[in-house]
Amino acid sequence: MNRTDFQKLADIRLSEAMVLLDAKCYEGAYYLMGYAVECALKACIAKQTKQYDFPNRDSRDCYIHDLNNLLKYSGLEKEHRDEAKVNRAFDVNWATVKDWKEDTRYSLEITKDKAEALYLAITDGKDGIMPWLQRSW
Repeated sequence: MNRTDFQKLADIRLSEAMVLLDAKCYEGAYYLMGYAVECALKACIAKQTKQYDFPNRDSRDCYIHDLNNLLKYSGLEKEHRDEAKVNRAFDVNWATVKDWKEDTRYSLEITKDKAEALYLAITDGKDGIMPWLQRSW
């Protein structure tokens, strides 16, 4: 997989999440929204490699679903800290997004409010996590 693949997947997962959110399928929407951010972070990681390919499986550190660790591997930690210092809304949005876990696919307790909060934290045009990541992918 390469950077472009992850960019496309991030957009697809976010679109799918919106369909599920509109259909009141909050658990699935929440789950896919986290994967959209994961894919965006992996696009940023891939950008650092030769031909923008995602690191091979020998680099197991990147083959994770933990958004905080993926942020670290993306090389954007300093930019993230700097943005969070000057932009409170961005910091609050990251606080919402960073808690997403892959195992939410097993959750039956994702509420409408929780799913909508995650969607807004990711997509907010000015302070959202996805627009911020897209500037670096």
